[in-house]
Amino acid sequence: SNQSPKLLLRIEEAAEQLGIGRSLMYRLVLSGAVESVRLGRLRRIPAECLGEHVRRLRDEARSNKAE
Repeated sequence: SNQSPKLLLRIEEAAEQLGIGRSLMYRLVLSGAVESVRLGRLRRIPAECLGEHVRRLRDEARSNKAE
């Protein structure tokens, strides 16, 4: 489909984007490792926060190698 990418993702959608399971995605969100926002009673993950999380993981991996 030619619709533009969503800016806010459900937990399931974010998990799918990262290629991980729902329960791990919930842990990342609840621990604050992945930023999320509240819309009333809903919790959504801004799509750009997934990229930020992956960048942080890569930075950590690189700095661990350097030690």
